[in-house]
Amino acid sequence: MEQITGAEALMLSLKKEGVETIFGYPGGAIMPTYDALYDYTRGDKKAFEHILVRHEQAAAHAAEGYARISGKVGVTLVTSGPGVTNTLTGVADAMMDSTPIIVIAGQVQTSVLGSDAFQEVDLVDVAQPITKWAYQIRSAKDIAWAVSRAFYIAKSGRPGPVVLDFTKNAQVEKIVYEPAKVEFIRSYVPYPEPKQDKIQAAAELINNAKKPLALVGQGVELGNAQSELKEFLEKADIPAGRTLMGLSALPSDHPLNMGMLGMHGNYAVNLKEQEADVIIAIGMRFSDRVTGDLKRYAKQAKIIHLDIDRSEIDKCVKTTVAVVGDCKVTLPALTALVNKNDHSEWKDSFKPLHDKEKERVIIPATMPKDGPLLMGEVAHNVAKLSADNAFLVTDVGQNQLMSARYFKYLKNRSIATSGGMGTMGYGLPAAMGATFGAPERTVCCFMGDGGLQMMIQEFGTIMEHHIPVKMILLNNNYLGNVRQWQDMFFNHKQSFTPMTNPDFGKVAEAYGIPYRQVADRAELQDAIREMLNTDGPFLLETIIKPDANVEPMTAPGKAVDEMVLNIDC
Repeated sequence: MEQITGAEALMLSLKKEGVETIFGYPGGAIMPTYDALYDYTRGDKKAFEHILVRHEQAAAHAAEGYARISGKVGVTLVTSGPGVTNTLTGVADAMMDSTPIIVIAGQVQTSVLGSDAFQEVDLVDVAQPITKWAYQIRSAKDIAWAVSRAFYIAKSGRPGPVVLDFTKNAQVEKIVYEPAKVEFIRSYVPYPEPKQDKIQAAAELINNAKKPLALVGQGVELGNAQSELKEFLEKADIPAGRTLMGLSALPSDHPLNMGMLGMHGNYAVNLKEQEADVIIAIGMRFSDRVTGDLKRYAKQAKIIHLDIDRSEIDKCVKTTVAVVGDCKVTLPALTALVNKNDHSEWKDSFKPLHDKEKERVIIPATMPKDGPLLMGEVAHNVAKLSADNAFLVTDVGQNQLMSARYFKYLKNRSIATSGGMGTMGYGLPAAMGATFGAPERTVCCFMGDGGLQMMIQEFGTIMEHHIPVKMILLNNNYLGNVRQWQDMFFNHKQSFTPMTNPDFGKVAEAYGIPYRQVADRAELQDAIREMLNTDGPFLLETIIKPDANVEPMTAPGKAVDEMVLNIDC
């Protein structure tokens, strides 16, 4: 029987898992695998498209963006030592945000493990705390099993990252390849069986509620339960708030959508958390950015928590009823038991609070006629002029919070952002990955001048592959979010937050990327149309008000109903 190298066995295993795109960067310890990959990217054997990034961290974030838009597992291939340690920020980001990616890294041969060989790092021990599974492949005979197990773990249950440490001897060793399929792991229960008595108890609380409120998280998207969510909310007539990560789980224009939860979310839904008598949390983890001061969070409410991950139950907020299971299963079971209801009076009570929030909806009557451009109006106009299939990617900071608030989510899986880690530099590579995960969609990436420069080398990747990312730079010459906090809480001591920036137009020109700068709102819509109508990538630099703040805001340590509409520094 024909023998092949371990490196080629990896190619066959990835092909068997349906992998089409790999984001990577070659180096010494992974070179045998890249040698095998060469044949699988061209000719009769072609199975993969390899995207050569310019930094390994970008490879991990690109895999995240690919996974978030497609629902598939993103794959990254890098070398040992600094090659793989550069990816670990992306791995930690994927762990916090439940994103299924697999990082395959070269490693020195087993005979020199532990000897501090060139570019050796104890990857498994380093990666274990920030992965669902980390494993070292020491023999070629283990490759098929390890890859199948990695994909099973990464995409099942609550998704997350897996790291495979691929020793050099395992890459070159010859074996007779035998495919493997892992569908069961002892002690790993990715889909807990929901308990009927818990579902009944939850339904009873909901049926007796006068002021129910649903909190919708990314778990609904990860479980592909968007239609099940709508059926549940509509039958019981329950208003809903969405977390940053769960914004596209419920369409922006749905009548039961009351806005975004959290520190910089919408005024009404945050205040109403402190008034609801029953809160139904669905696929969310009660982040500190949502709850504010836990000691004062929703003490009047009975809490129902639906989540696939048992470890999230009672971790932050004590539940009255916990329904552990896949929301694709638990939501229909709950819907079957809740009464058809009408909570019109409760829903109507949100409106006066909506009206107080000056920026909830930007309309011509409320937009400024002069002065610098505002972050919100840029995001609003991009959303208004974009196609209905537009996908939002954000970096981190003010650009993230404002674009997330004003973008329109009309399709499922329409946002990728770094929620738990808040990773600056995430936006550009994640947007690149998203274009490969769903090439039919328009990918709009909002960035600040700080975050862009953390990954600006990826202009090279965009240039090489003509990646059609629509990049919107909100430039205020500041690390804006940190500056806002310094003004609010550190007596206006702007310690190293002002930025001297390059000429972004010349940088874009050097990479052959079309570019336009706009500072005048009279030109804004025309510039956005030019960006959207340009084939391939485009960088739109908007010069925004330098000292603008993200409002409203719940300050750290405050209760959610202590949200302020206007920040007075």
